[in-house]
Amino acid sequence: MKTTQNTILITGGGTGIGEALAHRFHDLGNTVIIAGRRMETLKKAVGDRPRMHALTLDMDDPVNVAAFAEKLIKDFPEVNVLVNSAGIMRMEPGLDKYRDLSDAEASVTSNLLGPIRLTNALIEHLTRQPDAAIVNVSSGLAFVPLVIAPTYSAIKAAIHSYTVSLRAVLKDRVEVIELVPPAVQTDLTPGQKTNERFMPLDTFADQVMAIFQQTPTPHEILVEGVDFMRNAEKEGRFDDAVAAINPFLPKR
Repeated sequence: MKTTQNTILITGGGTGIGEALAHRFHDLGNTVIIAGRRMETLKKAVGDRPRMHALTLDMDDPVNVAAFAEKLIKDFPEVNVLVNSAGIMRMEPGLDKYRDLSDAEASVTSNLLGPIRLTNALIEHLTRQPDAAIVNVSSGLAFVPLVIAPTYSAIKAAIHSYTVSLRAVLKDRVEVIELVPPAVQTDLTPGQKTNERFMPLDTFADQVMAIFQQTPTPHEILVEGVDFMRNAEKEGRFDDAVAAINPFLPKR
């Protein structure tokens, strides 16, 4: 993927991984548009950076996604890179009993239908652009689930599979890349930003950008440590990996 002189849309670009990527790509000389629900959060992320812009987007609303895509293409016709980074993570303990599924349903809507809808709305435009790319943010949990976040883990596995399909269908037209974060210090869940076991956000972003600048860019962006989950099944360590990231489970 070309890493400079693009026009890049990053969803969830107001906070966390999305914001860090937006700043790193902007520093490399790209025009960057960040999108999210709260304009005040987006404006704070933009600051006084030239060629960085903010647009509101509600990924849960298909009508809003369609209108957003139309406005984006009108206002930024040179947009050639989509980074699907927006998402929520809800813990769902108690799979063994009847429970309220509102968190699970919200997760599917935001984390799976949202990026699929936005990609669908922009795909024909992207196929006409030079140096076009789609970057989907999945998770190490796509490969080894966190059992108290089962829907989130399943969605990220679906994003992985969806990305593989996109890559095959769009071969030689749009580059399709999967970014696979480990646990990173962000505000995605309560207490996550200060958890010393998790990768600092700046360290993560620095490693990601170094990999993006490899030639050719790998199909999967795997930073330090996430290969423990990504390759667990292939290396015959899957059960051990499940136990390692779910230490609260009963011992076998």
